[in-house]
Amino acid sequence: MAEPVLASPHAESKRPFLTEQRRSRITAYTFISPFFILFSIFGLYPIFFTIYLSFFKWDALGPMKYVGMKNYDLVTSDPTFWISFTNTLIMGLMGTVPQIILALLLAVLLHSGMTRFKKTFRILYFMPNITSIVAVTLVFSTLFGNNGMINWMLNGLGLDSVAFNSGWWGVKIAISSMVMWRWTGYNAIIFLSGLQSIPMDLYEAARIDGASRRQQLTFITLPLLRPFIIFVTLLSTIGALQLFTEPYVFLGQSGTGSTRQEGITMVTYLYSEAFRNGFFGTAAATAVLLFLVTIIFSLLNMLVSSRMGGDTGGKKA
Repeated sequence: MAEPVLASPHAESKRPFLTEQRRSRITAYTFISPFFILFSIFGLYPIFFTIYLSFFKWDALGPMKYVGMKNYDLVTSDPTFWISFTNTLIMGLMGTVPQIILALLLAVLLHSGMTRFKKTFRILYFMPNITSIVAVTLVFSTLFGNNGMINWMLNGLGLDSVAFNSGWWGVKIAISSMVMWRWTGYNAIIFLSGLQSIPMDLYEAARIDGASRRQQLTFITLPLLRPFIIFVTLLSTIGALQLFTEPYVFLGQSGTGSTRQEGITMVTYLYSEAFRNGFFGTAAATAVLLFLVTIIFSLLNMLVSSRMGGDTGGKKA
């Protein structure tokens, strides 16, 4: 009688390399890999190369020469850089703070009434955001010209004309108005989505207790809308620090128009250093400084917002 063939002790331990679970993982990673590949090429690599380039002198044609921290010294000792930094902060405040307040008011009005045309108003509010920035800037250049409609209205009210395209404050008012017009509707839509997430039972209970609309806004709407306010403020702050197209087109991109001291921003200063003067090393150093400033302001924004939330919670307790 033939002896039975014993199975190898390693036979049970042998499993197929590509199990069903591994196949599903590989398939999932394959589908999401294009994003990470493109982000690595067009996102991570430029960031690290900019940091690397900030320590070299380079005109984009010849060889790169290591200069250490000299590019940072040249940038921080340049008075024009500090003027651009000041202008960026001023126009950022002028364009961001009124914009957020107006967007919140529009969202509250849209949420409380106009139910028949609510979808139409949402589209109208969002339209400026998808309109070409260059086209918008050209239209506003006409409105804020020396003989434009704004000065015509001021003269009709008996007021003097304002040099919106050459005055120190006139330029900032014109550019901030463009920023407000473009982003107010977009932020209003975000606030509206936040308002729609608040349960209506809270408002009904407040009305039963005799709370006025102002009290409902103060004690219900604003506290529950705080995450959306933080989000909008953070995005608006980052966008204000990256202001480029509006001053670049409004002040004239040819010659040195967009680098005039009354309207130059950090990004237009960076652009001028790289593509007009050929100093890519100082331009990279400016980009790194702008990156650090953006991180600092973002952290400050989150810190202030978290403290406000803590104080609110303490008062409620």
